[in-house]
Amino acid sequence: MKLDRSRIWSLEDYAAKRAAFRAEVIAHKKVRRVVLGPNATLVFEDFTTMKYQVQEMLRVERIFEAAAINDEIDAYNPLIPDGGNWKATFMIEYEDVAERRVALARMIGLEHRVWVKIGDHAPLFALANEDLARSNDEKTAAVHFLRFDLTPAQIASAKSGAPIAIGIDHPALPYRVDSIPEPIRASLAGDLD
Repeated sequence: MKLDRSRIWSLEDYAAKRAAFRAEVIAHKKVRRVVLGPNATLVFEDFTTMKYQVQEMLRVERIFEAAAINDEIDAYNPLIPDGGNWKATFMIEYEDVAERRVALARMIGLEHRVWVKIGDHAPLFALANEDLARSNDEKTAAVHFLRFDLTPAQIASAKSGAPIAIGIDHPALPYRVDSIPEPIRASLAGDLD
């Protein structure tokens, strides 16, 4: 399911629903978040998380014109999985700005080394930043957008309850979660057709 104007609340309606929807999204994201060590997190996006992003952007920017609403929808719809993939926001997090700058310089190409492994299938590396390059010869960015295109066999395994491992295969930030918790695994399997 993708966003369209019929699924977006007006600014007035959103103001009335915001507190409850925000609480719903926070709870929803708990089973969509995978921590990859002390400095990296994956948040698997879906219709709910992207609806929240659009509603918040419309609220903050006070957008109410139809064309501008459609522009926001068009910007966020590509981050909603289509039933055959997972889409995630990958964040590299360091509180100290100087430490973050040094770390990002060591992590060039990291976004291409994030993988998922479903059951006995081979690891599947993410396609990163299809909208624009977020790395250069000097550093990687702190935020990346990833897509994992699954095969029919991987989808069947995930839907049948196979464990899902997730990791990073990069010398500057190697990390592996051998089996994500069941609530997260079930949530991700629910994204698949």
